[in-house]
Amino acid sequence: MLYHLITYLGSIYDFPGERLFSYISFRAGVGVLLSLAMGLVFGKRIIGRLKQKLIRDEMRELGLVGQQQKRDTPTMGGAIILLSILAPTLLLADLTNMYTWLMVISTVWLGALGFLDDYIKVFRKNKSGLRGKFKIVGQVGLGIIVSVALYTGDSFVVRDRLPAGHPEVQQVAVRSTDKPKVIYLGEAHKSTTTTIPFFKNNELDYTTLAPAFLGERRQLAGWIIFMLVTIFIVTAVSNGANLTDGMDGLAAGVSIIIGITLGVLAYLSSNVIYADYLQIMYIPGTGEMVIFMATVVGALIGFLWYNAYPAQVFMGDTGSLALGGIIAVCAIIIRKELLIPALCGVFFIESVSVLIQVGYFKYTRRKYGAGRRVFLMAPLHHHYQKKNMSEAKIVVRFWIIAALLAIAAVLTLKVR
Repeated sequence: MLYHLITYLGSIYDFPGERLFSYISFRAGVGVLLSLAMGLVFGKRIIGRLKQKLIRDEMRELGLVGQQQKRDTPTMGGAIILLSILAPTLLLADLTNMYTWLMVISTVWLGALGFLDDYIKVFRKNKSGLRGKFKIVGQVGLGIIVSVALYTGDSFVVRDRLPAGHPEVQQVAVRSTDKPKVIYLGEAHKSTTTTIPFFKNNELDYTTLAPAFLGERRQLAGWIIFMLVTIFIVTAVSNGANLTDGMDGLAAGVSIIIGITLGVLAYLSSNVIYADYLQIMYIPGTGEMVIFMATVVGALIGFLWYNAYPAQVFMGDTGSLALGGIIAVCAIIIRKELLIPALCGVFFIESVSVLIQVGYFKYTRRKYGAGRRVFLMAPLHHHYQKKNMSEAKIVVRFWIIAALLAIAAVLTLKVR
């Protein structure tokens, strides 16, 4: 709203600084600071309100070192994150950009799902929370919304690089350097193409995975495959973020690193010069994703102020499900979803540790009559906690691992 107001006033009056709001980098910087400020200012008030009504007592049964003092720490702190993301986004982002609205819808959708789960746990005193099948339905629903929007929306397009003289060349972009380079682009079109890491010709069209005998229907089959991939990624990443939210500052710190990386990748994908230089997909309009991810990073830093050890508040499912959804949808929009195992490696490891623990326990119980465990406790961060490693050390080491994986994900743009 502020962006549109200043743009409108700038078209009528010439005043200093008006053009700054036309720069993505400026609005992203303001977004970080504004969302951080909102998190710090409103966070304290929200925590105060939560402490009046909420008591977190499920930690009493874990038997982990340092967990007893957390039983009276309020949850549902994800409300701080959501407020600090949505308000600055609506102020600073281009609200005519459909990518902005797709991210807002994703945030609200999974934020509401997580809030309902936390509400049942805290206010209804039902530790099971929202039943798992309803969570899955909500996650699958968002996956369908995102994939259908990308399939039907006229604004969600890509532009291919074409050789000089190609009959379908629609635009020529020239950059001013010592040796000017001409970039030939095709007509904007919808695409089921994504980026494959480590390959020189690093693009995969999901349509090629559909059977050839479908003929003209093969394109539709490609979109169905894309929809299934989207549903899987949204569900997996949101659940991975939820499982990682088990220590003070762990999920927030890891998500900050992932958010910064996705912001960089979104900027590169939206800039025709960088996209051509790196030979990645050029996706017009995704520059606004940089502003959105900047507000996510700022909101998480503000939340981390209160969530760092010893935490004054936990994000709960309200925050963790929403963060996972934001990360997944952003990666899908900029067609970097195949980088998620590296980019979200901590979420991936945490999820796999739970799958291994549960699967092995059930297998050994059937085979030997008594279940056995691979880890002392799952998710993986609790395994190290059971080994009496300090919580702060575990969290910082997971942050370091997340940073190294993020660097590796960015390097895949050049390593082929």
